[in-house]
Amino acid sequence: MKTITPARRGTRAVLAASAAAILLGLGLAAPAAAAPLVDPDAIGSITIHKLEAPDTPSGLPNNGTAVDTAGLTPLPGIEFQVRQVTGIDLSTNSGWTDASALSGVFDAADPEGSITGAGHALAAGSTLVTDAAGEATFTGLPVGLYLVEETDFPAGVTPSAPFLISVPLTDPTNLDNWLYDVHVYPKNAVTTATKTVEDADAVQLGDEVTFTITADIPNVDPIDGFKIVDVLDVKLDYVATVVTLADGTTIAEGVDYAITHDAATNTVTVEFTAAGRAILAAHNTTSVVVDIVTTVNTVGEIANQALVYPNLPSFDIDPGEPGGPTVTPEVETRWGGLTIEKVGQGGAALTGAVFQVYTSAADAAAQTNPVTLAGATDFEVVNADGTLTIAGLRYSDFANGATVAPGDAGYLQYYLVEVQAPDGYELLAEPIEFTITAATTAAGIDLTVINVPHNGGFQLPFTGGTGTGLLYLAGIGLIAGGVVFLVVKRRRSI
Repeated sequence: MKTITPARRGTRAVLAASAAAILLGLGLAAPAAAAPLVDPDAIGSITIHKLEAPDTPSGLPNNGTAVDTAGLTPLPGIEFQVRQVTGIDLSTNSGWTDASALSGVFDAADPEGSITGAGHALAAGSTLVTDAAGEATFTGLPVGLYLVEETDFPAGVTPSAPFLISVPLTDPTNLDNWLYDVHVYPKNAVTTATKTVEDADAVQLGDEVTFTITADIPNVDPIDGFKIVDVLDVKLDYVATVVTLADGTTIAEGVDYAITHDAATNTVTVEFTAAGRAILAAHNTTSVVVDIVTTVNTVGEIANQALVYPNLPSFDIDPGEPGGPTVTPEVETRWGGLTIEKVGQGGAALTGAVFQVYTSAADAAAQTNPVTLAGATDFEVVNADGTLTIAGLRYSDFANGATVAPGDAGYLQYYLVEVQAPDGYELLAEPIEFTITAATTAAGIDLTVINVPHNGGFQLPFTGGTGTGLLYLAGIGLIAGGVVFLVVKRRRSI
């Protein structure tokens, strides 16, 4: 029988302790000293419980056992792949040593490369998609070391990193036993985003319209990439971008983030630097707010949405594809016009009338603050058919991205005032109320404006005419009578 010296016993104890420490650092459990032998013929399972990362740590154990996840949000529809690492036999002590050696080379960013680089391979695996409870159970797994990877996930999700897990694990609640059915709880950071438009104060082309993107910050650390992209419609002219954090944390352009505007594609991009991403990771319970200021240059129903790229891999994935950017809801700002037909009482087309447009009855009455379109406040009827189109006004019934009604904030009532009548016709006596809607913007006559002839069509007397001649003769008669009366009176006085 071979004699084991005290020195050899000490060396073995140190090696065993080191191996256990490495395994625990890797997240793999070394068999306890008093544990029974691993059954090499055992069949185990890995149950994945996919959850949304909470704002604060849950404090739940993560040791391979099933735990109560009440209060956490399950994530269905996430695809996982599980593959066994070949060349590692966990029914032997040397197999556990081989597994622990991977801790120094395993790279979650390149798991296959790091595993094959260490002299191991990956067997063909299987894939499952998490169910409504966020669960996927891989059964029929022989004893071994397994690579678990997320292979398909929704847009706007930052996936959990690939990881290695052993079947079995030492049972943490019963240290002299093995756990062949292992439960893991990888969490995903879900980035949602909203978009709003503010145009209630805008009336005419050239007024400012602001689009606001509010994006969640991924609940991961570190954040390897984060950017927001907005492709503006060609009907919008870019003015400026303002970036803030909703909780008021100070961030600086050029240091924490960069703003670019590509004039060729009318694309605005806000991308956070490494310094900025560190701030985001430290304030992941707030939101990034991006205000993009524009002006409208052309009538139309102008739709707009933005893209939020929550991690570096999402930068190279098309919108709508798994793992790609979050796409915000679409918002609109709506602009149009109306067409006036100017006619006389008989329906004949009239030209030469000049109109102004106002947004309040008071301004219309006082003729103050007229609407300006293309630098003009006066709109003249010059078409031979008497038509005039006034275009470039915001819809009356649509403001801040929603339908509005009379009396609601943002509703616009317009007033048409005639400031010059056609030659030979009277001005309109009062403003005409009108609205701008999708219907008025469509082709056709929206408003017929009738002018009546000067003095209502009645003939005024003029110098040299019969009426004035009679008045003239009557005046002479009165004067003559007065002279006779004066002569008679004087004679009576003598």
